[in-house]
Amino acid sequence: MSSPEPHENGFGLEPRWSVEPDIKTIKQTTQSIRLSSTVEVVFFEQGAFNKLYNVRINEEKAHHASFIAGGLMAGLVLPPQHGSMTAPAKETRASRLLFELTGKPRTAALGLALAAVVLINIASFIAANSSSISILSSSATLAAVLAGSRSGARGSPSADIIGTRADSNYYYYVPSPSPAPLDSSSSSPNPQLSLHLPLCPSEAMIMPAPGPSVAAAARLARQFDYPSPQLQRGVDEFLRQMSEGLSKSGATLSQIPTYVTSVPNGTEKGLYLAVDLGGTNFRVCSIDLHGDSTFNLTQSKVPIPRDLMVAPSYKQLFQFLAKQVEHFLELHHNEHFETTVRRRRMTGTTDQYRREEIFDLGFTFSFPVHQTSINQGTLIRWTKGFDIPDAIGKDVCSMLQNAIDELHLPVRVAALVNDTVGTLMARSYTSPGKTETLIGAIFGTGTNGAYLESLNKVTKMDTSKGADFDQSTGNMVINTEWGSFDNQLSVLPNTEFDQQLDAGSVNPGIQMFEKRVSGMFLGEILRRAILSLTKDPEANLLQKNGSSIPDTSPLYSVWGIDTSFLSAVEADTTSDLALTKAALREHFEVHDPSTDDAVAIKTIGHAIAKRAARLSAVALSAVLLDTGRINTDETVDIGVDGSLVEFYPKFVDYIREAMREIKGVGEKERKVRIGIAKDGSGVGAALIALVAHKSNVGQPRR
Repeated sequence: MSSPEPHENGFGLEPRWSVEPDIKTIKQTTQSIRLSSTVEVVFFEQGAFNKLYNVRINEEKAHHASFIAGGLMAGLVLPPQHGSMTAPAKETRASRLLFELTGKPRTAALGLALAAVVLINIASFIAANSSSISILSSSATLAAVLAGSRSGARGSPSADIIGTRADSNYYYYVPSPSPAPLDSSSSSPNPQLSLHLPLCPSEAMIMPAPGPSVAAAARLARQFDYPSPQLQRGVDEFLRQMSEGLSKSGATLSQIPTYVTSVPNGTEKGLYLAVDLGGTNFRVCSIDLHGDSTFNLTQSKVPIPRDLMVAPSYKQLFQFLAKQVEHFLELHHNEHFETTVRRRRMTGTTDQYRREEIFDLGFTFSFPVHQTSINQGTLIRWTKGFDIPDAIGKDVCSMLQNAIDELHLPVRVAALVNDTVGTLMARSYTSPGKTETLIGAIFGTGTNGAYLESLNKVTKMDTSKGADFDQSTGNMVINTEWGSFDNQLSVLPNTEFDQQLDAGSVNPGIQMFEKRVSGMFLGEILRRAILSLTKDPEANLLQKNGSSIPDTSPLYSVWGIDTSFLSAVEADTTSDLALTKAALREHFEVHDPSTDDAVAIKTIGHAIAKRAARLSAVALSAVLLDTGRINTDETVDIGVDGSLVEFYPKFVDYIREAMREIKGVGEKERKVRIGIAKDGSGVGAALIALVAHKSNVGQPRR
């Protein structure tokens, strides 16, 4: 018997047949069902039809409920030649199913339920033992009813999540081999419901059953779960460490005063330089602030040579940085560069040209420093793969200024800026409305946050003898350095892959929060997880059906996977993850990767990134609670920057989802506005250089 030509259904999709249907016409029958919870439909055929299918229906789109109605009313039929007669499913089970789906016993819903009960019982008679269906809901009741909790009580369904598909909306489930009956007092077997589902909503994806590599990947992915109780403990500990960092030096959470006591309002004007040393690249910018929340920016970016990131002396690195500033001025500001530099190089000492017009430069330096003024700060430690021992304890602005002076450039390092402070300033300059920005946060190569704190809470600063900053605002921007949060691992998750990564890092035992959140490390965590499954004989990832990994593959090299790969895989919505398989072939030299390989890798990558987002929510929520701004009636503005928030699909959505689970935030999360701070480190550094210039008005500038 051949399958009939598929017909267009009400969702504009062609049905795909799991078995040969005895249906000539399929039509949408009703819109009367409204879902009370998210429902996932799983079709699992046993025996000769050993395939797994899944469809998810989102509760936000109630019209997709017609999928259920159409499936029950028009498509719950299997060919009569399949199997022998079995006992019918219990009416109570089917009725409870429909009641759960409809949410309330309206007349139309009850009518549909009765019709569905009849069809379910007919289907179960003709299906024999060839197939079964489980419909799982976020409701524990429905889960217990349909998945068969062994105690018969409300609880987790006896089914294993074995993978994700396309994005977090699609899941594979494998029913337990011997689910318990609904009524634990009954000796009758759990009935099998043969339901053919010919209709599917537009978001649905129906795929063949995954193999053992996908199941193994899902088991591994569960190591990266970060549930609500752990989330709450993380926030509580973060709040404690915030308070400790404000009260004393040397705390795990550094809480560094920045000597910036206000944020912009969009009216600032001027032409400034900014440089950004924040990770694997160095950027030079000139920013023309227009005074109306807009600006023009010119920039160049170069990679940092690896041998300068790990070196015995800092001089080579800072000479390289100064040389890039020289190239930039020569290219983009040549009219001022040529005459000034020529004259300077003919002059004996730098003191003789200090009074010339110069560019004020904001130096974004995204590493822990002990800042003592707006343009002075000594390096505490390196992060993000840098290791230059003789720079520790030295003033980073002086190191850059000395290298600039060696080239006789018309530039003054006017402000030391952490990239998160720059993000905060840039967001506040450009943010919509009059709401000042509370937090600037980076979720990119590294992660860190800065926020506006009440000055009276920064008790480790002795302001009684006066200080070189404006105290009249009553506030100060604090650089949290939250990458070092919970180095003791009292609340942070710690999988075997986290442990391996830390042990092989240049700074084991520190920056433990950053190593679980930032883009620099997520790809390496994924690489180590993938390799563990390639060595697992049961999973056999990337090792079967002609697939193989050559010894030269970057998968065997430390840092061989960039986090951009996780973003690309998460964004892959092709039916067979073709883009992911292409990336495995082209970038990692994997020969003939299978769809199962791609699904397995996507499953793990998704879990790693979602954990990072939920950990990010810990930090942001703690700041909201500490400042009390979440309890006001005003919108709370947060500026973010970095590759994860810009390019990883739904990263901010996952942050918001976690924030809603945190006590004290919850539904008030709706008041939080999270926006990208465009070019935060460049524009923000320019804005702080402007602040520094105002405090040195006697100094001429360009």
